[in-house]
Amino acid sequence: MEPRASSAARATRERHLFSTGPKRILSLDGGGVRGLISLGFLQRVEAILRQRSGRNDFRLADYFDLIGGTSTGSLIAALLSLGKPVDEVIALYLELADRGFRKQPWFGGFWAPKFDGNALRAVIRKVFGLTTLGSDEIRCGLGIVAKRLDTGSVWLFHNHPHGRYFSAANAAPDFVSNSDFLLADILQASTAAPTYFSPEFIQVSPGVKGLFVDGGVSPHSNPALSMLMLATLKGYGFHWPVGADRLMLVSVGTGATPFKSTQQMLKRRPAIVLAIAALRSLMHDSDQLGQALLQWMSNSPTPWRFDGEVGNLADDVIGEKALLHYLRYDAPLVQDWLMQELGLQLEPADVESIRAMDRPENGARLLHIGEQAAARQVTAEHFPAHFDLIPADA
Repeated sequence: MEPRASSAARATRERHLFSTGPKRILSLDGGGVRGLISLGFLQRVEAILRQRSGRNDFRLADYFDLIGGTSTGSLIAALLSLGKPVDEVIALYLELADRGFRKQPWFGGFWAPKFDGNALRAVIRKVFGLTTLGSDEIRCGLGIVAKRLDTGSVWLFHNHPHGRYFSAANAAPDFVSNSDFLLADILQASTAAPTYFSPEFIQVSPGVKGLFVDGGVSPHSNPALSMLMLATLKGYGFHWPVGADRLMLVSVGTGATPFKSTQQMLKRRPAIVLAIAALRSLMHDSDQLGQALLQWMSNSPTPWRFDGEVGNLADDVIGEKALLHYLRYDAPLVQDWLMQELGLQLEPADVESIRAMDRPENGARLLHIGEQAAARQVTAEHFPAHFDLIPADA
């Protein structure tokens, strides 16, 4: 990036991080190739906000003060934070999916990872090069979720200069400044899903390398709640104020896949299969809990139903006032929903296929599902006028 462009990007980022006024967060779920569903939603969000801004060169990094994600969502978040338009991200993402999911020459997934991590690493490094987390090329706040397996801790990499571990001025002498981490390394770590790819080593202090895996192996495959914590807790440095007119959080999914099975099927499965099923169910529970908490504490024009007892929490709010304006967009990959909401007549085998996170051949179909769902779900009214960019911000 040219020095003048870097200077402009730095000025935009500083305005996002430090200016007063309403703040806007974009959170992107994990889900492998199904990230194309998210991109279908983001196309429409970008089109609505571009029209409102009146600028042909509008980017989502101009509007959102913080963009964050887990796994596939972290890749999309990083690309958006660099100021890339959604159409360009889609093209890059299709390349990442096609070249990144290359199977090992032997059977993988049990004794060895299913896919060749070097192929994905090569594509990520080609796209992001030597860009660091502290680079002036990043135009807004950026958050990336990964899991450090050797310590069992969730790491939330971010680029706020007041973060405790971000710079040498803030960090203890025995830590590597997070601003020096290569984006390519962090993204490789955030996408290193167990059984799919090998873990990623990142040097975190002199002589110490952390072993990182996909951030989805945590309660934050849907990172919306962690992005809210990143933006508001004092320790991270952002410390933005809350309130339905002060803070907006837009959360985009990759196609919800509720776990369901029959007792008879489960009875016949070996113990290892039951353990995997239990883990999938736990990940689903974590996602539902995070969404319920956000709907409970917010003003949300896009409430989702949780169960028959509490409904969609539209009439429930914790405390006297809502803490944020919350939007959740997703396309449940369920046969009945796809038919009723989108008019898609898919056989059970087709639904099972598009639920897979590692099939790039489904790319066009997944993007189409995201675009169709976005046309039905996303409206200009979801983005209140008081969150619009003022001329000085544009």
